[in-house]
Order: sequence, then structure tokens, then C-alpha cells
Amino acid sequence: MRALVIGNVDDLDPGFVGQRLRQRGYVFSEGSRERPEEWPGLDGVELVLTLGSEWNVHRPERAALVAAEAALVREVVRRDIPLLAICFGAQVLSHALGGTVGPTPTPEIGWYDVAVDGVPVADGPWVEWHVDVFTPPEGFTVVATTAVGPQLITGGRCLGTQFHPEATETIVGRWVAEGGGADLRARGGDPDELLAATRANVVRSRPAAAALVDWFVDDIARR
Repeated sequence: MRALVIGNVDDLDPGFVGQRLRQRGYVFSEGSRERPEEWPGLDGVELVLTLGSEWNVHRPERAALVAAEAALVREVVRRDIPLLAICFGAQVLSHALGGTVGPTPTPEIGWYDVAVDGVPVADGPWVEWHVDVFTPPEGFTVVATTAVGPQLITGGRCLGTQFHPEATETIVGRWVAEGGGADLRARGGDPDELLAATRANVVRSRPAAAALVDWFVDDIARR
């Protein structure tokens, strides 16, 4: 089964989510956000995965690239291809289909629990790393939240997560090393504490991510 993953060229790692999808029989093609003209076509694609990013949907310097990804999302929805959208990917999903995305006064960076409503997804702990918040598009249902905003939305054959189920220790370490550590310190956080929490929590988040993928594949993708 063919899957297409879209992410930034230096962060195209689907982590625990990709591991479980591969176990479920999916084979990935990759597309870099920075080069939409090189994205593989959707013919024969049975699942699309859009990853997180340090980008913001509303920043004008990324407008053309965000528009390209939003157009892809709309085409994925039009073709009724299952879509799993993570963090920035979920924000693009909302933006593409008529929801809103904007800065939150309370960024979430670290490991958090979420309040889950009636779906088979663990309440955490999950990695969060976002400074924006989104509202769901019309026809979507919010099924998990924190005090900051929606954390999990479903609509049709789409699932959007504000948290990062894919995040491995390697992924979080890369985020910290590639500028995220300085950003975290500027916001009063401690990169070393985040890395220690990651080492402790991936023991639970890995099987929780697999269970989330199973729910997506066995329920949402079959609607």
C-alpha cells in the first residue's frame, strides 16, 4: 500500500507513526515542503501523512508554500484519500478547509496530557511543540483538547493532531539541537529537562502512537 509523507526537508521523519504504518503494510514516498513542484502525484496513493514544522501558516514569507500544501490537502479530501495530519500539518488542514490558525498566548512545549472524548486514544503524555492554535473546519469534530485548544480533530477520512505522536527521542533531540533549544530557553524552558522527560516518556508514547495509528487505519481510513 502506498503512502505519501510531506514534511520539511530536514525533518522528514515520521518516527513512531511511520514505524507503525510500515508494520501495517504501507510503503512511503516522500515530498519536501520546500519543493512542492517535485511532490509525487496522488494517483495510487492510499494514505497521506503531513508532518509538523517550525513554520507558521500565517507568516507571509511562507504564503506560497502554505498555499501549495493547502491545495494538496483539498485535493486529498476531494479524492477521499485518508489523511493523518500532525501539528503544523493539522494547522494546514484547518486552514485549507476553512478553519482558523493563529498565535496562542500560551505555547505548549514539552510533555502534556490531553482530555480525550470518546475515542480510543491515550490521554498522554504526548510531546507538544507549538506556538499557534487552530479551530476545526466546518464538519470536523474535536475529540481531544487541552486548556490551550483542540488537540485532536476528525472529519471524514481525516485525522488532525496538535500533539506529536511520531516524536521519538531522536526527533526531539534534533529539534532541540537545530534551534529549538534556544527557543525553549527564551520561553523559560530547559532543553535538558525536555530531553530527560522524552527519554522517560517514549516508553509509553510509542505504543500509544501505534494504537492511534491503528485507530486511524482501522476506523477513520475505512469510512
